[in-house]
Amino acid sequence: MSFGQPGGNPYGDQPPSFGQPGANPYGEQQPPQQPGYPAYPQAPQGVPPQQGYGYPQQPGYPQQGYNYPQQPGYGYGTGPQLAHWGLRLGATLLDGLIIMGPMYLLIGIGGAMGSDSAAAGILSLVGALYALGMGIYQIYQEGTTGQTIGKKAVGTRLLREADGNTVGFGMAFVRRLAHILDGLPCYLGYLWPLWDDKKQTFADKVCSTLVVRAR
Repeated sequence: MSFGQPGGNPYGDQPPSFGQPGANPYGEQQPPQQPGYPAYPQAPQGVPPQQGYGYPQQPGYPQQGYNYPQQPGYGYGTGPQLAHWGLRLGATLLDGLIIMGPMYLLIGIGGAMGSDSAAAGILSLVGALYALGMGIYQIYQEGTTGQTIGKKAVGTRLLREADGNTVGFGMAFVRRLAHILDGLPCYLGYLWPLWDDKKQTFADKVCSTLVVRAR
């Protein structure tokens, strides 16, 4: 119907007004999209996907326990150089001289003064106490430092075979007692280091000890 005709629409064939049923408030245009995060661009074919955003992944650590490394035993072929039989003999002779020499000297002086005199008895007692005290001191030094006076003089050290540490006073004392095994079969145990691979006496084998060259 044209403009001006009765019942005609003065605006022509216009779309429904805003608010009317079926009306589009934006006309022919589509409503704007809500702002949002932009989509990640698609990677072209044949290109590996890029790592997403976020904290960078830490490189994995190897699956290993926190066990401390074992110390190598000081057996044959490893660790310090083993002390040969001559050094061991020299240390033993020096220690024996240091312990027993003053005792026999005091006993000898007392005997020269007469066995019935009180001075002879006192000197003999002093000599015996000296030998006992010096013997305990030597064992203590050997257990805590690995060296008696004789071993220190010739440059050797007593160590535990398993880990190369000092043996302690208790084991050093047990080792002195184990020297009885070295002397029983015609002193064969004292000669055993001459051909043994680890240069051990019988006492060393029983107590798992080694005599090595001091560094």
